[in-house]
Amino acid sequence: MDNVKTYHWNPEVGEFDTEALKGLYGIIHLAGAGIADKKWSKQRKSEIVDSRVKSSQLILDKLAQLDESDHPEVFISASAVGIYGYDTGSLLIKETSRFGDDFLATLCKEWEAAADNFRDQVNRVVKLRIGFVMGNMGGALEAMKKPVRFGLGAGIGRGDQYISWIHAEDLARMFMYALKNTNIQGVYNAVGPNPATNKDLMKSLAKAMKKPFFLPNVPSFGLRLVMGEMASLVTGGTRVSCEKMKSKGFDFNYSELNPALDNLLKSQ
Repeated sequence: MDNVKTYHWNPEVGEFDTEALKGLYGIIHLAGAGIADKKWSKQRKSEIVDSRVKSSQLILDKLAQLDESDHPEVFISASAVGIYGYDTGSLLIKETSRFGDDFLATLCKEWEAAADNFRDQVNRVVKLRIGFVMGNMGGALEAMKKPVRFGLGAGIGRGDQYISWIHAEDLARMFMYALKNTNIQGVYNAVGPNPATNKDLMKSLAKAMKKPFFLPNVPSFGLRLVMGEMASLVTGGTRVSCEKMKSKGFDFNYSELNPALDNLLKSQ
């Protein structure tokens, strides 16, 4: 990475080097405090929101100081399928589906509104509503692997709640696809084509790790006692469609759960 030019910024205090914005084709904004890193106290919720919304506003403010000739073509912002609500049952969710009203949904609505503010500064604004990312760089999948590794894999809550997953490689490819293709703008669900239930995902993970899977589901009330409101991340679920992105010509390298898990486990 020695040949990659880097710049310092600190959204909390408004530090940003405007030189970082000159000569860019596009901006991909992924910054944000980790959703699952700490319990959702009132202060932590504010940190999660501000790290996304205020950092976007800082970029926008700095961009507005530049000549129009220095403005990029596209601004791409991460968002999340949590905008639809923490649990939408078996209903197939599309980009036009109604939004939820819980914390994550409210967060995503403010996040996307901050991205929409860039419409006067760039030609295209793209918002990718990311689902459950399966990768080897930490995250939820790594947390799920821990009990399975000790033969303690089990479904969570009801077990029939849907997890709309995407392989990390496909997610990275989707961001690049949105960057390069000028016919992509607006909002797209960044999930794979085959959502799995929580129990099926845990069972497939145990199989891929060559571990047993026989324990009863972990009760939701126990998770709520330990995790508080944050338990909704694992006790709820959404069955989300990616047809809009597919209609733009995007092809997935990993559309099936078992091959995706096999790939991730073999690459460790």
